Amino acid sequence: MSLDLTDPRGSTEARGRPNRLGAETSPYLRQHAHNPVDWYPWGEEALARAREEDRPILLSVGYSACHWCHVMERESFESEEIARLMNERFVNIKVDREERPDLDEIYMVAVQAMTGSGGWPMTVFLTPDQRPFYGGTYFPPTDRYGRPGFPKVLRAVADFYGQHRDQAEQQASRLTEALRQNAALRGGEAELSFELIDRACRAFGANFDSAHGGFGQAPKFPASMSLALLLRQHRRTGAPETLEMVETSLKKMAAGGIYDQLGGGFHRYSVDERWLIPHFEKMLYDNALLTWVYLEAYQLTGDAHYRQVVEETLEYTLRELVHPGGGFCAAQDADSEGEEGRYFAWDPAEVTAALGPERALLFNRYYGVSEEGNFEQGRSVLHVAAPVVGVARLLGVEVETLESEVAQGRRQLLALRQGRVAPGLDDKVIVSWNGLMISALARAGQILGEGRYVRAAAGAADFILESMGGAESLRHSYAGGQAVLEAYQDDYASLINGLVDLYEATFDRRWLRAARQHCAAMLERFWDPEEGGFFFASAGAAPLIARTKSPYDNPIPSGNALGALVLLRLGELTGQGELRDRAEQVLRLFAGQMRQLPGASAQMLCALDFFLSESCQVAVVGPGAESLLGAARSSFLPAKVLLGLAVGDDPWAAAADLPLLEGKVPAHRPAAYVCRNQTCSSPVDEGDALNAMLAPPVRRGGSG
Repeated sequence: MSLDLTDPRGSTEARGRPNRLGAETSPYLRQHAHNPVDWYPWGEEALARAREEDRPILLSVGYSACHWCHVMERESFESEEIARLMNERFVNIKVDREERPDLDEIYMVAVQAMTGSGGWPMTVFLTPDQRPFYGGTYFPPTDRYGRPGFPKVLRAVADFYGQHRDQAEQQASRLTEALRQNAALRGGEAELSFELIDRACRAFGANFDSAHGGFGQAPKFPASMSLALLLRQHRRTGAPETLEMVETSLKKMAAGGIYDQLGGGFHRYSVDERWLIPHFEKMLYDNALLTWVYLEAYQLTGDAHYRQVVEETLEYTLRELVHPGGGFCAAQDADSEGEEGRYFAWDPAEVTAALGPERALLFNRYYGVSEEGNFEQGRSVLHVAAPVVGVARLLGVEVETLESEVAQGRRQLLALRQGRVAPGLDDKVIVSWNGLMISALARAGQILGEGRYVRAAAGAADFILESMGGAESLRHSYAGGQAVLEAYQDDYASLINGLVDLYEATFDRRWLRAARQHCAAMLERFWDPEEGGFFFASAGAAPLIARTKSPYDNPIPSGNALGALVLLRLGELTGQGELRDRAEQVLRLFAGQMRQLPGASAQMLCALDFFLSESCQVAVVGPGAESLLGAARSSFLPAKVLLGLAVGDDPWAAAADLPLLEGKVPAHRPAAYVCRNQTCSSPVDEGDALNAMLAPPVRRGGSG
């Protein structure tokens, strides 16, 4: 049948006005507002139309910084011919995966079950009652890359649904039942032991790339949570191979093109095994999680290079990702001027024109800028091509001279680059991602002694608490001046974790009170009273075909893993043993998943390490305690919690919130108390003495 383009369900481009996505707050959805596709946002209007007309749903899921999402839009969703086919045969729904991670998780599992892989853009075909029966990821406009062309897929799916409805229904029923079974985990009496962590670390070792760092083959993602677990394993066992895996990975990533050598911060992933050519989007969560692990590596080793990476990454965040209203923006795009990576790549002539021939010679050799290039159109992605000593020797200059010239060249080219057309900015403020960055900044402020990091973390936390609702109405996302969508469990867990870090950085009990309030709300809204663990969406959310409860890390930590960790941290800080009991329930529920899929359970395994490790509470009180605080904050002791009094704090009121502070009234000199296994040490007043008390314990169980 042909469409009347004056019909409100026809081509919006022909009508010269935006489709329904023009009214949305999501930058990703608004990017598609002038497609000729008759897009709907997910909601009752679209679902009702599908039911009334008995049409299959075409669900397209992506996000604003996704390069291949942009490619599919240009090739297919901006095509009048393809859009007409979509509009004739389907009810078309566009979803921002960052705004609706609940939908993304359900249908990504379905696509992975159907195809064996997943990714974005994701294209899923649903029955009118939301059950999936066919799906995939990117489809080209014509047959290529070994994939069928999108028009061919559209016709085949529509014909299959219309002519073989019983088979489509059977496929949808099988997939939906599998999704529901996957969500219906049963708790048990699984043993929680370090053997689970030992087993995971052995699996990481078997998959480790000893030449280039990281795990597996290309494409290669920065496995920050796996690296964090290996650091914990090294501290516990002393196994040198675990630290070697971490250090090789961190150094190779920081030297590669996945790291922005001019502006700081990490791109999403590398298309090759050497970390050389990235997909260029920069995500808030990657930079937060990598800050965590580089900070911990700095604590453990004292290597100043890790500190430099942290500082440059946070400088990038504070320069590029701060939202005008507060908080942090979600991501920077991979593309600018219609090309992926154009903003970040260079050719020798550009460098020479900017730096002059002498400095350019040194800069190009050090960062691997060559005439043939390593990227598209003879351009190069900057990377540290060889150690500075070797490059200096090759060029016949002093190391100090090379370092100085390269540093000056970086400053000049960064200033020049900022005059280019910048990649698009997704300015959504997402609570879970902001919680990760609040934590990163608060931790960095503590460990590096940099107060402005703590202030930035506090500013973001204030924005979320004031502009995105309190615990009673916390919202998931803020965009276009509106806080939208009910928050998910990982929003609560991530925010609580950041608030606890802010308390430890400042001893301001308002952060602790907010953390406890949101923890109570998280337990009330998401806890499963029958089997334990947290559901992803609250019971009051609009029903979907499955209510998920996933333990697995995706780009960000599993909400259940962070939930277990914050229960443990708050339990140690406040003395509430029932919080530790809830955390144990989570860990027991997912013990089988930790054993079977350790690579997808690294954050849960980090929570298990905290649970199994000897608890350590450090209370620092009294005036002039800088040396003691420096010792407490610089030690890499993941199962430690830190308590103290803010300036002017009432010690009796503080003790009411934190019983461990009872009796530890500030005297005329500072004091630190280390409490383990419900027993506190005698106070010490010198940093060296506290360092000795916090040194790694005697090695026990596990070889790594």
